[in-house]
Amino acid sequence: DRVHVVVNGIVENYLALKRRLSDMGADFTSETDAEVIAHLVSHHMARGSLVEAVRAAYAELQGHYAFVAMSADEPDTLVGARKECPMIVGRGEGEQFLASAIPAFLAHTRRVQYIENDEIVVVRPGGVEFLTPDGSPIEREITTVDWDEATAEKGGYETFMLKEIHEQADAVAETIADRTIRGDGVDLAEAELDESLLQDVDRILILAAGTSFHAGLIGRYAIEEWARIPVEMDIASEWRYRNPIVSERELVIGITQSGETADTLAAMRLARERGAKVLAVTNVVGSQATRDADGVLYTRAGLEVSVAATKTFVCQVAAMYLLALRLAELRGTLPRERIAELVAELKQLPKRINQLIERLDETIQATAERHAHSQFYLYLGRHVGRAVALEGALKLKEISYIATDAYAGGEMKHGPIALLDESTPVVCIATDMPVLDKMISNMQEVRARGAHVIAVATEGDHRIDAQAEEVICVPRTDWMLQALLAVIPLQLFAYYVARKRGLNVDQPRNLAKTVTVE
Repeated sequence: DRVHVVVNGIVENYLALKRRLSDMGADFTSETDAEVIAHLVSHHMARGSLVEAVRAAYAELQGHYAFVAMSADEPDTLVGARKECPMIVGRGEGEQFLASAIPAFLAHTRRVQYIENDEIVVVRPGGVEFLTPDGSPIEREITTVDWDEATAEKGGYETFMLKEIHEQADAVAETIADRTIRGDGVDLAEAELDESLLQDVDRILILAAGTSFHAGLIGRYAIEEWARIPVEMDIASEWRYRNPIVSERELVIGITQSGETADTLAAMRLARERGAKVLAVTNVVGSQATRDADGVLYTRAGLEVSVAATKTFVCQVAAMYLLALRLAELRGTLPRERIAELVAELKQLPKRINQLIERLDETIQATAERHAHSQFYLYLGRHVGRAVALEGALKLKEISYIATDAYAGGEMKHGPIALLDESTPVVCIATDMPVLDKMISNMQEVRARGAHVIAVATEGDHRIDAQAEEVICVPRTDWMLQALLAVIPLQLFAYYVARKRGLNVDQPRNLAKTVTVE
């Protein structure tokens, strides 16, 4: 009872520590690693202060975690320790804060101090001390963030997710704004990555998880199409255990919305250890990913509260388009006129996002109402449309809890077609692209089995009208850029299906905004 702790993450050796502490007389009342940390800190306090006890405990703990400890013997002191998981200090007047993210204390202060990995922080009402694990003091600057309390409010929308869907045009505009000023190219100077590497790179590897993986998949198609560089994609948690082969002429791109995704960070570190240059694509300034990379490309989506990613996803896609165009420019793989054309189309995306949301909101609500109680969905796409299908299906699973599969259209006959019957809605990504004829063939096969086709198509393309029961049109733009627009009706569809089912879309069960453990 003398020591209390708050823990985020996983302590991998807690069972061994628990056995040792039990042998020394500790009385455990739970099976949690948090209680092990509390007993371990209490054990070390027998020989020193809370700060010394936390340092000693930290030296024994293995895993990915952040924890804060307090003691009844020192009621005016909090001591935190960070190992891989996020933790940040908020600085007030006569009061200080410790949290895993800035929004937790935005109502009280906008002055923050970032805690680096493998650091101890001591918080008292009058100030904050930063220490290395061996107790050496560290100087840390105070940063003022430009968020305020209103930023974390819903802004008149019924949920954060709906608010963030409607913020996507502004978020994409912010992501591309000053990077496309020239009009005939893209400038990414703030990424601070040696552009000679971009010119000479032999191969690119994109590592990510979840929604970020789908953004990376769109990026792969864009880079290969425009810059003609071979791109490999992998799920970070799989790649890091493959004993992977990486070369010095390879660029590894780690995509993580929070900048704190444990598996992506571990994969980025492994790539650097093996000689590759690493570029982080993230939304959070000062996050761990920014410190584990040779360069950073920020997505500038702003604060995203809802667990299901929406605006951070489209900003990741926009950032990958920018990178692909910059690579094409540096390597001379596209004519300057074609780059200027694509940049112009890219700059029109925010306006088209706004038009799309305003025009389709009621239509998608009606579609969602018709299908809200379906028990299974299949999503199909080809080429860049496959990434759109994967992301649309993930959104539906995350917030509506409906069993949903997403496949490449060409794989349908290799198993998924057996799942189809008259009760199955099949969402097909049928925007104007080089493989649209193949996608239309898939839609015909689906309808022949009695399933109900909902198509996402390009405005004005009437080839799709006869192939689907319902058609949702997105504005016409370059076919590669259209992937970003095609995702948005699927976000809205998932949202309204979940709302019709009476679910909490902002905090879906079993999910967290940032996955800070394996």
